[in-house]
Amino acid sequence: MKLFFLLFAIALTTYSQDKQNTISGKIFDTSGQPLFGATVIVKTNLRATITDENGAFTLDRIPQGNHIIETSYMGFVPQSKEISFSDDQINKNLTLNFTLVEQVENLQQVIVQAKTEKRKTEEKGFAVNVIKTKEASLRNIQTNELLNTTAGVKIRQNGGLGSDVSYSLNGLSGNAVRIFIDGIPISTYGSSFSLNSIPASMIKNIEVYKGVVPGHLADDALGGAINIVLNDDIKNSLNASVSYGSFNTFQASANTMYRFKQSGFTVKASLFHNYSDNDYKVSGRSILVAGLGGVQTPITARRFNDAYRSTGGMLQIGYTNVKWADQFFVGVTGSDAYKEVQHGAFMTIMPYKGRFLESVALLANLTYKKKDLFTEGLNLNIHGLYGKRNRAVNDTVAAAYSWSGDRAIDFRGDEYEYTWGSQQEGGPTLAKIKRKVASIRSGLSYVVNDHHKLLVNHVYSGIDREDSDALKSVLENTFKGSRDLHKNIYSLSYELTAIEERLKVSLFGKHYQQKTVSSDPAIMKDSNGQNIIVDEIVKSYKKFEGYGFAASYAVFPNIAVLTSAEKAIRLPNETEVFGNDGDNVVANPTINPELSNNYNLGFTFGSFNIKKHQFTISTNLFARNIEDRIGLPIETSLNVDKDLILYVNQGSGTSKGIDAQLNYTYNNNFGFNFNVSRFNLKIENGGVEIDVPNTPFFTMNGGLRYSFNDVIQKNTRLNLFYSMYFTDKFSYLNIQGANTVGDDFFKVPQQISQDVGISYALPKNRFVVSFDIKNLFDKPLYDNLSVQKPGRAFYLKLNYKINKF
Repeated sequence: MKLFFLLFAIALTTYSQDKQNTISGKIFDTSGQPLFGATVIVKTNLRATITDENGAFTLDRIPQGNHIIETSYMGFVPQSKEISFSDDQINKNLTLNFTLVEQVENLQQVIVQAKTEKRKTEEKGFAVNVIKTKEASLRNIQTNELLNTTAGVKIRQNGGLGSDVSYSLNGLSGNAVRIFIDGIPISTYGSSFSLNSIPASMIKNIEVYKGVVPGHLADDALGGAINIVLNDDIKNSLNASVSYGSFNTFQASANTMYRFKQSGFTVKASLFHNYSDNDYKVSGRSILVAGLGGVQTPITARRFNDAYRSTGGMLQIGYTNVKWADQFFVGVTGSDAYKEVQHGAFMTIMPYKGRFLESVALLANLTYKKKDLFTEGLNLNIHGLYGKRNRAVNDTVAAAYSWSGDRAIDFRGDEYEYTWGSQQEGGPTLAKIKRKVASIRSGLSYVVNDHHKLLVNHVYSGIDREDSDALKSVLENTFKGSRDLHKNIYSLSYELTAIEERLKVSLFGKHYQQKTVSSDPAIMKDSNGQNIIVDEIVKSYKKFEGYGFAASYAVFPNIAVLTSAEKAIRLPNETEVFGNDGDNVVANPTINPELSNNYNLGFTFGSFNIKKHQFTISTNLFARNIEDRIGLPIETSLNVDKDLILYVNQGSGTSKGIDAQLNYTYNNNFGFNFNVSRFNLKIENGGVEIDVPNTPFFTMNGGLRYSFNDVIQKNTRLNLFYSMYFTDKFSYLNIQGANTVGDDFFKVPQQISQDVGISYALPKNRFVVSFDIKNLFDKPLYDNLSVQKPGRAFYLKLNYKINKF
């Protein structure tokens, strides 16, 4: 066995300078399922590789002449095929597929030694979870719901589909957590392009880094980062899905790719459409109707001004697997969204009716990837976006409404109107924010040898913003204000692999730069007493350095210890500095960056295989020492009904806690997963250390899956699912003292939500139908500032895909 792996290692490192013919294909078992970790060897020149999770393999640099290609997989009968490349065939790409037959007597001895990309990422020492989306893509599960099942991750959402979402990683949340799509900050795409807009079928996996973020992402992600890795498989395919469910929720998506074999010319396209009335029922202290004499009657009401629609897509053309590029694409990304606004930051007694937001984005994109650029081991990766992103706020209705959907009346019975002439305080508005945006991520890595690797990365993002309002005077609109933000982040990383790959170390340093310029016209008098227009300009330029490391050591083959630390910086974003009328946010140009020293210590046990049982346990202890934390002001009951919010530096604080996760499977049919996260998050407020309000400190999630094979017909699968989400009680306002009367008024109760689902998949998952019930027992659920979330809901989804044209 040791001799086999020695020969296999030699084969993997063999390099040929002959004509670069390529052999690619897939290996399946007799039921059509791909075999991961199967060995493919060119016996004549010892070129070798193993198949990935899709059963696919590629062997390049195959010289001219006759060759024998042999495939093998433990527990299966080996198979060989003879091929030939003649002298007039240069740079030819040959497709070769295999179907292996099982050796029944050896099935109990199957041991797959190869590691998946998911396992390799999780073993680098970072506190990271890699979420696979293959199974979720067949169900009516949003990307955010998938993230919510991960240890240490809590999704904070103000309502239903399309509502504002923030992400909490080990207690640090909001803009301290950065979201990326293939390494590009998602904020560049605009509000009409959110994680829930991206179908799970387009996603290869999701990387969740908690506290310490590797250098290759190169951003000011102080609390952690969520990187959505889109599918980059170079294969002709088509995937389409449609779902419909409660609250008139409709979602559809399609994505396809086609590559011309001879030229390598490739076309990729994707589309999505989401719509929901979001008219779910709500109740509670603010949901009431005021009658004659000011009598207030609590009711259960449906939200009536909360509809959401988003539509978008991406088209890319270019070349793949050609001599000068592994991938080269240019394309365009566009999206459009409409969102009605039911209330401000809190669910107030009189909701909005007539206030809505519109947003649109149109961006050009460029992608270039090349391995072994100029020399073996030198890899280049570039991804850029440039275009426009606009948003409009429409609020011109002066009439007040109650939660019944009817006009609100005063104590005399007369219909009430707001004196300021709009739903939100501040007066009627047709505000528009026009942005020119740009973002480019570039990375260069060099593999010195099997033990050493160097990486240099840079991320630039820029926003040129112009605000206007059609309801302002001609003079005000003639001299418009402008907002500019430019951010550069550089990183240098070094990776070491030693002691027979048992020790892995990553050292990195980061340099941060941010420049903001705010210009507003103002009327002043000159020396002659005449009115003149001058620009009031506020500038800020900040530079910081950060650094960190991550290390893992495999004490035993299946037991490893992981540790990481980082001095992290989080620069204020556009909304926090310049404000945003659509999100009810007031500008704060004096806000300071947020700093934190982050520490992680974790352990992984597994995966262990005992006959048909397989399980993995992982845990992570963490500590965050925070300075100038950015967030909403520490609220009290005196300003609970405010519509507007302001981001400020709350002060210094700490977050300490633990999260753990267990995954168990039996015979690939039964699956169980469970995770728990518990921490405290404290901050100094007025010289007193308090718990940060509006933060759940204890969460648990669990799930069960069971599959039945060959239901109705052969090679089909029936899957049953169950999920549970637990959130402990928390207060959304600062507790004013141990003996203060009325504090219970501001506490969000303990919550347990349960979902069930069923899916039926035809052979090779070409057609899948699924049915899901969310919040099965219709429990009242709340989140940010006690905003109520949807109750029980039903969804039906149809999914169709072709993996090969």
